[in-house]
Amino acid sequence: MTIDAIDRKILAVLQSDGRITVTDLARQVNLSVSRCLRRLRELESAAVILGYRAEVDGDALDVGFEALLFVTLQDVSRLDEFDEQLAAIPNVVEAQRLFGEPDCLIRVVTKDLASYQQLYEQRLSRLPGVQRISSTIIIKDVVPRRPLPT
Repeated sequence: MTIDAIDRKILAVLQSDGRITVTDLARQVNLSVSRCLRRLRELESAAVILGYRAEVDGDALDVGFEALLFVTLQDVSRLDEFDEQLAAIPNVVEAQRLFGEPDCLIRVVTKDLASYQQLYEQRLSRLPGVQRISSTIIIKDVVPRRPLPT
């Protein structure tokens, strides 16, 4: 799919306001409602738009403590098993495989430091193929998650 300037406008608006009505979206990007809806459906079916979700304050859900983990694996033959078990941990809210060392970057949320320690000792340190985990505590989001540049 080729993304043109109008598609980019649609994506920019949706990243700022995922709950906007199609009518308001069409008005903002200067399209008829039917043409805007058609483009929106094309972006969704082409997996350019991956989904819609709400941003939620972790403190409100009692999971405001965040840590980043840098994981080095000793056995790459267990990558699938590692990925599967990692994905099964609800407190893991983001994880990326990295090129080079460390092998993986993981973002974890918990209630507090004691909860993080328990999660670390009982689940994270026991993931298959782990050689070393280095972690750091997030003290402030300087640039919170923001829309992708369009």
